[in-house]
Amino acid sequence: MYLQARRMPSHTEIDALQTVVDAQHGLVTHTQLHTIGFPRSRVKQRVEVGRWQTVLRGVYSVTTGPLTRYAVLEAALLYGGGSSMLSHHTAAEEWSMRRPDGTAPVHITVPYGKSAISQAATFVRGLGADRHPSPLIGTVLHPGVVVHRSRAHRHIGVDAQMPRTGKADTALDLAVAEPTPREAYVSLITTVTNGRIRLTDIRRRMEERSPRRYRKALESAVKLLADGVQSTLEYHYAVDVEQAHGLPSARRQSPVRVDGRTLYEDCDYSEVGVPLIVRLDGRWAHSMAEVAFRDRRRDNAAELAGRPRLVYGFDEVMKTPCQVAHEVETVLRRGGWERRGENPCGACEWLRSTETP
Repeated sequence: MYLQARRMPSHTEIDALQTVVDAQHGLVTHTQLHTIGFPRSRVKQRVEVGRWQTVLRGVYSVTTGPLTRYAVLEAALLYGGGSSMLSHHTAAEEWSMRRPDGTAPVHITVPYGKSAISQAATFVRGLGADRHPSPLIGTVLHPGVVVHRSRAHRHIGVDAQMPRTGKADTALDLAVAEPTPREAYVSLITTVTNGRIRLTDIRRRMEERSPRRYRKALESAVKLLADGVQSTLEYHYAVDVEQAHGLPSARRQSPVRVDGRTLYEDCDYSEVGVPLIVRLDGRWAHSMAEVAFRDRRRDNAAELAGRPRLVYGFDEVMKTPCQVAHEVETVLRRGGWERRGENPCGACEWLRSTETP
């Protein structure tokens, strides 16, 4: 039980308040307290003596310890009002598109015209050494709230234990919030691939909710995803290795039959006349026994078919894309591919000049 009956004005108010805080992870709002009939003076007294905590403006916790993750999110929704929903980075965390960050403020979206404003982080209050001393004093109680407004509010939410924006809308909101078109481009690709969002949903939402900026960058990101890019590593390979160095675009997720099963190669250059396979090894799952066995069988199948193959991970693609491009081009040229025009990468030109004796 969160409350002690002896401190409440009446049994009716005790029961009503207990019902509210049980349903809201130990939280209650000023409006709910007023509806119950709980006096403002009693709220102030319980906060001042340390029995309750002010979590956000008008939102109280009837416990004195740190808040759980659920309570942090619930407090933000209560602060925003009954129509608020988790959005942007917070919705992405709840959809498992991004790793949770307990230090970051909670993002919510409210209908356009709502008066709620963003709130800074709140801290555990000190009440003096003689009353309730605690090592938690001065630590963050709630990381704060970032409030967004949407005219399409009633069309972007989904039913969930805690209301949140849908996957496609979350991905688009994150992209549009980025400071540059390139970052918006990368954001959409990363979120869509991490969240396994269907491109049909992204396209539909872009038509229904035309992005207020970065539309060309987002359309380019959708095209790259439609070409078969399925991870952030594949994106960086396509952009920083292939496009930046004037290499041909590989066929993404090319099917291959191995042991009666259909497996998929990350990059297949057969369509440009060279049977080169480039495998991008950036997932933790590749350490699993079943996946490692699958990759060995793919390697053997490629060898038996006389197909050259190269394998790269995050370090090579992210830190040395020019070296990766040079190796890929070497194998492509050996297989008969000819470059048309100069290598457009300025970094490669700089590297060549520094290597000249």
